[in-house]
Amino acid sequence: MKKVGIVMGSDSDLPVIQKATALLRELEIPFEVHVYSAHRTPLQAHDFAASAREKGFGVLIAAAGMAAHLAGAVAANTTLPVIGIPCKGPALEGLDALLSTVQMPSGIPVATVGIGGGANAALLAAQILAVEDAALAERLAAKRAADTAAVLQKDAGIAERL
Repeated sequence: MKKVGIVMGSDSDLPVIQKATALLRELEIPFEVHVYSAHRTPLQAHDFAASAREKGFGVLIAAAGMAAHLAGAVAANTTLPVIGIPCKGPALEGLDALLSTVQMPSGIPVATVGIGGGANAALLAAQILAVEDAALAERLAAKRAADTAAVLQKDAGIAERL
């Protein structure tokens, strides 16, 4: 099975990444996590992205706040799918990161989830990998069914209380 590579611009993004890693573990998807900054460690970020395919990764996730150039920097150095997670920063509640992540120039796409969307980034990575992995596709379908059942159980609980 292909791995998911996760990079975050700062360890302050760890709470968002932990949402992703929890789901990847649940879905039995191997992953690696690194802290690389597009600005403070550009060579390491480049090397990680450029060598990702050869190291067995199938999709990359990049989380960053503020200027949020990490996902774009990663995408510029690989042809693997890259999922960007914009993270909240101190000034604009993550809107700056969202716009920096989603507004990529033509030719360098970054799939972007919502601000702080670690869980959705993991699920999207899983769906990408499941295109070629039937067992993973089955685990995703089972998770979706369990999530549906949980919501319906809450619905029944509300109906009983009201």
